[in-house]
Amino acid sequence: MLLASTMVAAGFALCGLSLAQLQAENQQVAQATQPLQTSPTPAPQSNEPAESKPGGERPTTPAPEPARPDTQAQKAGATPALPPAPAEKTAAPIKDR
Repeated sequence: MLLASTMVAAGFALCGLSLAQLQAENQQVAQATQPLQTSPTPAPQSNEPAESKPGGERPTTPAPEPARPDTQAQKAGATPALPPAPAEKTAAPIKDR
């Protein structure tokens, strides 16, 4: 019990010394960024965005291809972009007791 009390007292003393040292130091804070400067206001732009059309199509380059080509394309020699999916593993049905 005496050892524990001594360790707690030493901890409090160490904290007190640390706090005293922090208060005694001359703290100077450096400014990390330069102060903000006002920038000139940009002139209003007369360019308006293009008018959006409902149902419009987005151009894609290159054209998208299906991950699995249809059977005719496979017969012609097209290879699928993805490997075949693994077979599902199923267990025997649970028997009632």
